[in-house]
Amino acid sequence: MAPKLEVDGHEPSAAELRDAVMVTFGHFTALQVRGGRTRGLSLHLERLDAANRELFGEALGGERVRELIRHALVGGSGDASVRVIVRGAGAGPGVRIFVSVAPPFELSDRPQRLKSAPYQRPIAHIKRPGDFAQGYFIDRAKDAGYDDALLVATDGTISESGIANIAFFDGDSVIWPDGPQLAGITMQLVAPRLAEHGVPSRTARVTLADVSGFAGACVTNSRGIAPVDQVDDVTLPIAPAFVKALNAAYESVPWDAV
Repeated sequence: MAPKLEVDGHEPSAAELRDAVMVTFGHFTALQVRGGRTRGLSLHLERLDAANRELFGEALGGERVRELIRHALVGGSGDASVRVIVRGAGAGPGVRIFVSVAPPFELSDRPQRLKSAPYQRPIAHIKRPGDFAQGYFIDRAKDAGYDDALLVATDGTISESGIANIAFFDGDSVIWPDGPQLAGITMQLVAPRLAEHGVPSRTARVTLADVSGFAGACVTNSRGIAPVDQVDDVTLPIAPAFVKALNAAYESVPWDAV
């Protein structure tokens, strides 16, 4: 699948691209498409609609979004990384819907190393492009040899990683931090299914001081699931049963036709 960008179903004009650079206020969702199908499509559409109502005061029809994704996928294999980005329409009313199509991506199952950063995203429940501080701390973590940042409050309360949700394993159950965060689609799909795979799931406060006491951790996002083996200078064990349960729960999610 060759990279492609469309706006409202057509190749963007110079004026539309200029507005996209200048008008950064908006929201988006990211999904992996395989054979024209994706997991959790209804959750992606609900995310876009809810954010659009909050930011722009109007609904965003799910069928319209699906049409635009299908149009952008035409000419490819149906396997792609897709982003639907919604931004204000320049000086005019309403919004413009950008659909970005790129080659498919799978998160490596290589254990991830996270570096804590003193930052929690404001208005964290909305997925938005161009979050400067988030990108800054992710880059600083990578400069230091880590894979991603781990966003924490000044008191050490953990929220999420820079690009993913994080789940901790205490040996019996999965704990999702309750700090301000985006409710990731993969987390929403996996969490309620974990009990079916022998691992109960709950939400609770988790701090950096708690990390060393856990039996394992994993990150989840639209690209997949990967174990975490280090947070700052704390080494975490890889818990095979925990990782297996997360992946089994995710694999049990049915695929939806776009």
